[in-house]
Amino acid sequence: MSGTPAEIPTRREYVKGGAALVGGGLLAGCTSDGSNGGSGDAPNGTTANADSHSVTMAPMGTVEFEDVPESVFTIFPQYADMAVALGHGDAVNSIYVPEMSGKTMNTYYDRLDGVSFEWKGLPDPLKNGLNRELLYKLDSDVHLVDPAYVSTQNGWSKSDIEDVRNNVGPWFGNFYSGTHDKPPEGYRKGYRYYGLWEMFEKVAAVFREQERARALAEIHANVLSTIEQKLPPKNERPTAVRVTYNDGSFYTYHLNKPGYWLADTRPLGAIDAFAEKDWPNLWGTVDLETMLDADPDVILHLWGISPGYYIDEIQKKIESHPAGRKLSAIRNDRFYAAGMRYQGPIMNLFQLEMTAKQLYPERFGEWPGYVTGEPYPEIPADEQLFDRQKLANVIGGKF
Repeated sequence: MSGTPAEIPTRREYVKGGAALVGGGLLAGCTSDGSNGGSGDAPNGTTANADSHSVTMAPMGTVEFEDVPESVFTIFPQYADMAVALGHGDAVNSIYVPEMSGKTMNTYYDRLDGVSFEWKGLPDPLKNGLNRELLYKLDSDVHLVDPAYVSTQNGWSKSDIEDVRNNVGPWFGNFYSGTHDKPPEGYRKGYRYYGLWEMFEKVAAVFREQERARALAEIHANVLSTIEQKLPPKNERPTAVRVTYNDGSFYTYHLNKPGYWLADTRPLGAIDAFAEKDWPNLWGTVDLETMLDADPDVILHLWGISPGYYIDEIQKKIESHPAGRKLSAIRNDRFYAAGMRYQGPIMNLFQLEMTAKQLYPERFGEWPGYVTGEPYPEIPADEQLFDRQKLANVIGGKF
């Protein structure tokens, strides 16, 4: 879970193509979204007064903030996307492979008036492994990173994690909710899995932007309602797989398992062509011949709108193989660009719409395809699953 090729494109592959911890562990007062918890009366374990506020989330426990963070350390794009959604994108001071993550995020943001992410010049926190010197240099008010994940990185001890928390800024993240995989030893007691939008509400509380988060959650709820109403019966749904192609093999991922990494496919309920496979590492690796044996109706290629993984480049590689060009998804033009699994709320909205059109064009309108390096494609207003201007207004503070 610490950056294998199946989890994150390696850098080589990419080039080729003021706060303090209040409590340790999950406190009993932390409950699900919309419930009261912690030591105050606000939802999600938050308390607020004129000078400080606190937020409770596993595995950190209750974290107290003296003020709204003005500098924010992130690794994966879901937290940067959350910051942008809450109007605090300028506070982000690091991100994984900035050109890839930043360009992917802006592929969506380009369709939202006044929304953008300035990624140029940001350091990559995993460029040479997670480096403590970088964290001290950036001197961030909060690190939107799971300390359980940090404990799996080379050179990090428990005392190192505590030193950063005490001397720089607190940790506030939950990595293993993405997959529902077991966290490392020492973090399993009291660890809790959250949905993407639950986690977003927690982060919103850190920035004291709960009202904005609720307005965004309403847009999301409407999207899910539309999807639910329009989905065809299960026996009319296509078979599909989610993959990353590399050097003649597919990393294959389930569609409908728990975890926010599947927050853009699970609600759409397609038939997982590899549903019966119980892969030990949350993914499997299959060659082109095995994929042809399964021959799913639809293939969704992760990172397909990202530099180094653009869908047209990947498709050419697959079509150059005798088995690859026989795939039904290739022959029927149903080999599609998917987004990132590391998705925050804005990305999730676009990726739900994208995937709905790719799986069920007769119900949600045709997917127009993605053009390399271009913004998210224009969608006719009557075929959009959410209003772009309304979303941009909420992100901009008008709600």
